[in-house]
Formats: sequence, C-alpha cells, structure tokens
Amino acid sequence: MMRGLPQDPMLRQLVKAARSHQVSRRAALAGIGGTAAALSLASCATAESTLTPLTDVSDSEPVLTWHNWPAYMDEDEAGNYPTLSRFEQESGITVDYRIEIDDNDTWYAKVKDQLELGQDIGADIACPTGWMAQRLKNLGVIQTFDDANMPNKVANLDPSYLGSADDPDRIYSIPWQAGFAGIGYNKKAYKEATGKDAPGSVADLWAAELRGRVGLLSEMRDSVGIVLMAEGIDITSTSSLSEDAFMSAIEIIKAQIDAGQIFNVRGNSYLDDLATGNIIAATAWSGDITVANIEAATDEEPEPFGFIFPESGATIWADVFVTPMGATHKKNAEKLIDFYYDPVNAAELALWVNFITPVVGAKEVAFGIDPVLAENQLIFPSEQTLSNTQAFRALTGQEEQRFSSAWQNLLLGA
Repeated sequence: MMRGLPQDPMLRQLVKAARSHQVSRRAALAGIGGTAAALSLASCATAESTLTPLTDVSDSEPVLTWHNWPAYMDEDEAGNYPTLSRFEQESGITVDYRIEIDDNDTWYAKVKDQLELGQDIGADIACPTGWMAQRLKNLGVIQTFDDANMPNKVANLDPSYLGSADDPDRIYSIPWQAGFAGIGYNKKAYKEATGKDAPGSVADLWAAELRGRVGLLSEMRDSVGIVLMAEGIDITSTSSLSEDAFMSAIEIIKAQIDAGQIFNVRGNSYLDDLATGNIIAATAWSGDITVANIEAATDEEPEPFGFIFPESGATIWADVFVTPMGATHKKNAEKLIDFYYDPVNAAELALWVNFITPVVGAKEVAFGIDPVLAENQLIFPSEQTLSNTQAFRALTGQEEQRFSSAWQNLLLGA
C-alpha cells in the first residue's frame, strides 16, 4: 500500500524522491547571499607553514581514501554508491569511502596530531565544514588544488562561492554540498506535549512541556547561531556578533542545560534520539529530517517528523573538499572533484542527498529528472528562501579560541 505524502510541499517532494531513489541523510549549510556569497570566508591571520606536501603518487597508484559525513552520498538498495561507482569505472581509481565525520571538532581531534606533522591522516580528501577548512588553511596543514586538473570545477563552480579574501579562487577548499539548520520535531509527540501543531520559534524549544526532551546540535555555529538570531543578533556581522553577544547566548543555553531542558548535545547521531523518542524537538539539519521520515514512516504516520525555519531565521553552511599535506593521491582527488562538478553527476547527487549543490547547470539537469523536485527550496533555494538564512561570520584566531573554548566548556559541564 502506498503511503500518503506529507502536507509540507518541500518535504512532500523530498519524500517522493526518496521513495524512488533511496535518499541518504546529512543536511545543513553555511552562508549564502546569492546562494553562496555569505559562504565566502573572511580573512584571518594565517600561520606560516613549514610543511610541504608529500610526494603525489597518483600516477602509479590509482587509489583514493575519502572522509565524509554519514549518509552524504547517493545509495542504492544494495548499499552501493551509484555515482561513486561510476567515477571508479570511468577513472579507473578505486575509492575507499569512509564515514568518519560526525562532528567537525571530533573529527579534527582524531586527525590533529598527524595533520600538524604533515603526516598521512588516513585520507587523501575530506569534507569538513567551511569554517574548519579555514582553520586548517590557517594552520598550514592542507594543500592547494590544481585547477588544471579540474576543468569542470573552473567552468561550473557557482561564482558566488568565489572572491573570498582568504581563498579567492577556491584552491584550498572547494564546495561539496550546503544546507540549512533549523528545528526538527516529532509531530505527534510535540502535539501531545504542547497542544500545538509545530514549534515556530527557538523559544518554543524552552517550553516547560518539553523539559528533558530537547536536543542540540554539537556544531557551535548552528546551535549557538540559531540562539543568537533569536536574540536579534545578525550573525553575519562583526559589530552585531560580538564576544559579549556570543557569551550571552552561551549563558542562555547553559541555563537550559542546568534546568534539565536539554537531553543532550550531539553531532549527526542526534537522529537516533529523535528515532527512539528520547527527544521531541532539536536544532536539526533539514535533509536529516527528510530521511528520518523515510526510515520511520508507517501507514498511520507517513511523515512523523517536521522541519521548520524558526521565525528568526535558519543558519546556512557549506561542507568543502580539502586535501591534507600528508595526502599522497591529490591528483586522484582532483579527478574526483572534477567528476562531481559535472552538472549531470551533481544533479543526480543533489536529488539524492537533498543538499544545495554549488554546481552551475545542475538545476537545469534536475528539471529533466524531476521538474517538481528541481523547484524544491531545500535543494535549489530561491533568493526569498535564502533571505531567511544567515551564515555564522568568520572568526579571528582569538575569537575562534575564545568562542570554541566557551562552547567546549559548556559541553563538558564547566
């Protein structure tokens, strides 16, 4: 029996696609202005690097190891990755695709020592979020990419992702996918607990009826960013997003943790808590909620979870390709990037993972696959949708240290 489709028009089309394509999960982004202008990173003080890349042996070793987020790749019923398999067939390069990133900070903690020594971290390429990539660049631990090996990237990268003072030509970090962070919730449980159909604001997360049933993303820029926006702070602005404003938001979250309002703070695995019922609502990534619906849908509840932009707005971000100094297959990595910058491959991927693609021409290809889905605002957002989002501004080295320390101290219960 075919289950009914969601009422939400965006989720309706994503569920429709998932039924025919076996959608994967992970979702959220970082900054856009015209789809990415706000994703451009402001310049920070750059450390003098004493590291040099290891010898590239791509010509003699057709292999590649890739670190990525959970379910951030198109997948079929047999657990294969169709576009990645096609890349392997066309290029002759064997890819060891590893799901290693659940959270930027925890991934960095695992590879930090090798990165700083210029040693092999066990990956030739990885896709951290843009702010982490900027940190890695400033530490001098990632290589530059060679545009000569990536004609599709040169031709098809959305121009709004270019022009950053820190990486104007995108040769250190190349966009992979982008997405939104808002509020995800269990519809039935939320209605039973609050009497309302859906949350509308960040303040709704602090309702007494949800005590102990709220989750927060461990991504500082998303969870703190959403709280800051609810307090009227423009998180794209240096003058508005001051250290005082940031610390005030930390205090707001701390108060909710101390009061027992928040069940836990997690990375991608927050979805487990939604699925098991440990939490009713959480700061969440848009595409994740779509997949959670696919996995948990029943005839009685075809769409158990919802996703909304808070009335104060959602955050937006981008995950990017980087290659560590210790990687020895950079040219193979560049061939992989070039493959995914072909609009045909980019469109197929975007319609599976439900993230914003940075590839010019992908939307037009998507129209030929599914015209309705190609208009979905969670995949190909309009300027109106983007106007309700903000990207957490780039931080100076000193701010990065202070803000991250405050956030980590909060998570550790300090």
